[in-house]
Formats: sequence, C-alpha cells, structure tokens
Amino acid sequence: MLLEIAIVIGLTLINGLLAMSELAVVSARPARLKAAADRGSRGTEVAVRLAGEPGRFLSTVQIGITLVGVLSGAFSGATLGIRLSHVLQAQGLGQTLADGLGVGLVVVVITYLSLIVGELVPKQIALRNAEAMAARVAPAMLFISRVAAPLVWFLDVSGKLVLGLLGQRGEAGERVTEEEVRTIIAEAKSAGVLETAEHDMISGVMRFADRTARALMTPRREVEILDLSESMDAMRAQIRQCRRARLPARDGEADDIIGAVLVRDLIEAFAREEAPDLRAFVRPAPVVIDTAKALDVLKRLRESTLHMAIVFDEYGHFEGIVTSGDILESITGEFQDEDDTDEPAFVRRAEGSYLVAGWMPIDEAGDMLGLPVDKDPAYETMAGLVLSELNRLPETGEVFDYRGWRIEVIDLDGRRIDKLLVSRLPPSPS
Repeated sequence: MLLEIAIVIGLTLINGLLAMSELAVVSARPARLKAAADRGSRGTEVAVRLAGEPGRFLSTVQIGITLVGVLSGAFSGATLGIRLSHVLQAQGLGQTLADGLGVGLVVVVITYLSLIVGELVPKQIALRNAEAMAARVAPAMLFISRVAAPLVWFLDVSGKLVLGLLGQRGEAGERVTEEEVRTIIAEAKSAGVLETAEHDMISGVMRFADRTARALMTPRREVEILDLSESMDAMRAQIRQCRRARLPARDGEADDIIGAVLVRDLIEAFAREEAPDLRAFVRPAPVVIDTAKALDVLKRLRESTLHMAIVFDEYGHFEGIVTSGDILESITGEFQDEDDTDEPAFVRRAEGSYLVAGWMPIDEAGDMLGLPVDKDPAYETMAGLVLSELNRLPETGEVFDYRGWRIEVIDLDGRRIDKLLVSRLPPSPS
C-alpha cells in the first residue's frame, strides 16, 4: 500500500512539473529568453526552441498530463480505493458503504492533491519567474518530445488541421502591443523600478512617435518672424530686442517664408555696417507638411544645421515652426522661458476637477487625466477636442458632456480657446 501511495504522489508531482513547464514556457518573454540564450544559457536555448514550436511543445505536455491522469485514476480507484474499502469493512461497515466511502475518500484526497500540488502551486511558481523556470524544465520537455516523437507529430498535425478548418492558418499575430508596453512601464513605476521622472520621459517618447508636425510645432501666431520687406531701422530694432537664437524670415507675404536667419549673424552684420543686405544671411530651412509624422520631422531636423523646420499645410499656407527645443519639450515637458507667462498644461483642483489649458496635447490629456481619446483623432489639443465636439467656436461658460466627463469653457482669447474646466461626471445610478 505504501508503494502505491508513493506512486500516486510521484504521478501528482510529475503532473505539477508538466503544468509548470507549460505555463513557464508559454508565459516567458521571448526577448528575455533570447538575451539569456545569447549569454550562453543552454537551458534557455532549448526554451527558445520550444517556444518557437508551440504546437509540438503543447502536444508533448498534453501527452504527459493525459498519461499521468490515466495512471493516477487507475491507482486511486482500482487499488487504493479497494484497500481502503477493506480497512473500513474490517471496522464493521457494510461492503456497499465501505466500497463507496473507500473510493470516494481516495478520489477526494487525490483530487485535492492534484489541484494543489499538481496544478495551482506549480503554476504560481512558473508565473513568478517564468524565464528561469522555462530554462530549467526545457531540457526535460525536449527529451520527452523526442521519446514520444511519433505521437507528438500526430497530435501537432491534427491540431494544425483543426485550426485550419477554423480559419486559424498562419503564425500568431504580434506578441507585444503598444498597450502592453505601456502597462509594463506603469507596473515598473508602481514597483519602484522606474522613478516618476523616468516614467514620464518614457511615456513622452512613446507619445512623440505617434504625433505629427502639427502637434509639435509652435503655431504661427506665436512665432516671431523677421520680415525682410520692412525698413532697416525696424529690423534693427527687432533684432536688438530678440531673445531667439534663430528666426524664420519672410519676404513680404504672410506665407512667403524663404528660410531662417541666425540672430548672431545679423548682430555681427549690423556691427560691421549700417545697412547690410540681410537677404544674404537667409539660410534654407527644411520644409515639412503639417501631417508629417514626428519621426520624419526629427529626421529632417537632424539633417539640417539650422535645427528648425518650417511647417506648411497642403494648400501652401505657413502654419508654424518646429525646432529641436520643441522636440525636447514634447518628451520632457515644457521649459520655462524668461518671458513665458503661460500657465501649466493642467492643475488639479481641491474638489478633483482639472483646470486645463486649451493648448494641452490631447494624448497627454489621455495619459495624465485619464480622458478617453480616440486612437487617431482629427485634432491635436484639448481646444481641438472642444471644436470637434461642438463643430463651432464656443462661448465663454459653455458646457458639454464628453464620454463621462464634463468640459466647461472658462476663457477665450479672441478666437482661441484658452482655459477649460474638466471634471468627471458622477456614475449614473443603476
């Protein structure tokens, strides 16, 4: 009887090993496995091979689990149950009752051990350190797959045939999505692996890649432009008061931007002579369309020594400029200038609402405030969201509801939406 109990316990442990192997290899991150394999870990190399052939691996595991289940059931019912029944009969119970209790008690105990020792505990161990466990169990699983190669091949082919009938042909889709990366970053911050500033910068990099030139640019109404058609005295006064390192230059018309000038060049020119030809100091600047991807804009800026790109729309209208500083601010956040009077993008108020600037990028509002935002909205800022929802210029004090939030227009600066009050609506009573 002791031998039979030992056999059942051994089968339960083997079942646990198989369950742990299955979950460890399936949930292990391929990037971590490949990195460990590159460092010369033999077990990890085998785990990479198993993960690359999920059909064969799962067939191997299922063969083992099925075989263990059959043997465990045979021993628990046919041997241990009968022996326990004899013990109960010796204690004075009737045969029918003793047989029922004997088999029932053995099944309950074996089922409990199978759930705890054979399933739950091994799977929790696998989840806690999937890559390490996958490296440890992979050689044994490879050995089993080779021993049972014909049956593994048959099950693998059968599984693929059924998948084909269900329309599931081809390889699995991408394993890592952008949302999963964001979740991992958030978990790293919660666990203390990433500092808050590091988390914000990584999130900024991911937002940057999804933006367009229009989201990055300084809009034309905020751009200081050197108009070469003005008088020499007016341009000299503008250069004397300018705090920018470079300025876009136009020649008369509002959309006739012909390039950019370095302010230091103009200062030196005015110091040498009374009326220099400022057109000679205009340098060509890269031109991008307002819908260009942020990464494409960054590439154009890297190729230019001017570190400024001129943004036009599809009709040839000047829309604004993008500088290397705009790129940096989109990742790290706004920098305060000496003459900068803008308030922060948002301020959380005591009652839980937010005072939000109209220029706040909509993707930042989604990340920082939890505001629901479409995947590829047709606007770039909170002001754009208001205009998109209302389809007109709002009035001061106008209020509307948006996907569980209430948005109130607090202040208008001419035709520009300057300040918004954003608050979460209370849950509707069920």
